[in-house]
Order: sequence, then structure tokens, then C-alpha cells
Amino acid sequence: MLKRLLPLILLFFYVALFAQKPQPFLPAAGIKVMTYNIHHGNPPSKDSLIDLEAIARVIRAQSPDIVALQEVDQFTRRSGNVDQAKAIAEQLGMHYFYAKAMDYDAGAYGQAILSRFPIRSTAVRQLPSAPEFRGEPRILGEAFIQLPNGSTLRFGTVHLDAQKSEANRLLQAKALQRILAEQKTPMIIAGDFNAIRSSEAMKVLDAAFTHSCTTCAFTIPVLKPNKTIDYILLDKRKTWSVVSHETIQETYASDHFPVVTVLQ
Repeated sequence: MLKRLLPLILLFFYVALFAQKPQPFLPAAGIKVMTYNIHHGNPPSKDSLIDLEAIARVIRAQSPDIVALQEVDQFTRRSGNVDQAKAIAEQLGMHYFYAKAMDYDAGAYGQAILSRFPIRSTAVRQLPSAPEFRGEPRILGEAFIQLPNGSTLRFGTVHLDAQKSEANRLLQAKALQRILAEQKTPMIIAGDFNAIRSSEAMKVLDAAFTHSCTTCAFTIPVLKPNKTIDYILLDKRKTWSVVSHETIQETYASDHFPVVTVLQ
């Protein structure tokens, strides 16, 4: 009897052992994440010229899996009535999501997410501003992305307030912290935070996120860079292994350097 049951007993222990083994969140090869403020495709040295091919070349050279874009036009007069997120995504063969922040110049202005992996759902989340504020509305563009191993990644692109006063950025940072806590799905938020690392807004975000860099290189302006305001932030509720982090010293396509990290 025992000999007959032995294969079943071994099978039971094997299944139990396998079931207890945690499955990796990221694919074995890891993922490469990029953030890039593209200045609506206008090289700062070229007045009103729109050069989306240059933006696509910069992104292609890094071969990222997921990209957060800021300052993206959609059907504006200044950009030749082009859906910039769609045009860039098509050049790169990537999925995309456009997150409108505001009406602008007969079209829209906002952010975008590009992904090599399928985008399962998206949302545009309004970020708060002080009641007396008269500037641009700010948003979080959010996408749930299905990774090759079946895991789901929550990914966001942001462009926080650029005013000299830090009041709005602080409100927006606290809102991002609350949005993170709404779901358990691990999240990465990347973008132009318009805030240096020691600012109060970034201190708020530091409570909930880990940076992909320790000593973060300057990201703006491209000719004489003097401050870091573009970041990739990693949900602290998950353990991330940062294989590499790089600020790409590309000086033509935009007024910001793109930032790239590999997570494994």
C-alpha cells in the first residue's frame, strides 16, 4: 500500500513546495524604463521646428520597454495638427496612451505613455492646485501594463507644477501618495517633477517611493545643466533591483535629458 501511495505523496510535497515559491514580479530579463520631457518635439535651438523623428531616434537608441513622456501635443496648430504620441509610437512600434492635461492651440497638451507590452487600462487623474492658482492644470497619466510573465505593472507619467512657489507641487506630491495607496498593484511614477531632490515635494514622495538613482545627474538645461528635476520613482511596497541608471546626454532634440533605468 505504501509503495502505491509513495508517488502520490511525493507529488503532493512537490506541488506544495512549488506553490509556496514566490513568482517573480518582473520578467527574468527585467524591464527598461525611460522618462523624457520632449518639449512638444521642438529642439530648443530651432525656434518653431517640430522634429519628432529626433525624439524617436533618442528613444530608439535606448530601446526602452516603457516610456513616460511629458509636454506632448495632440492636434495643435503649433505642431502641425499631429497626434504626437501616436506618431512617435508608430515610429517605434510601441503601444501608446495619451493623457490630456488641457486644451491648447486648437488641440490638446499633456503627457503620454509608450509601452512594448500591452496596455490593459488607462486613466487620467487630476492633481490639485491651490484655489488662487491660475496656471496649467496638472495630471497623472496612468496605465496598467501587462508584463510578459503575466504580472501587471501600474505606470504613471507626471509633469508637476513649474511655479516658483512650491505650494502646488506639495499638494500634487501628497495627491500622488494617496493615489499610490488606492491599489496594491506595484507602481512606477516617472516624469518631470519640477523639483530638486531636497524639496519638500520630493521629501513627501520619498516616503512612498524609492529613486532609481542615488546621486542623480542634472537633467536640465541640456547645454549647461544645473539641476535634476526628472526622476523615475519606484513603489516602496515592492523590492526593486536597480541594475543601471543613466541620464542620456542628448543636447539637440529637447531641453531636457532623458533618464533611463533597468530594473530586474
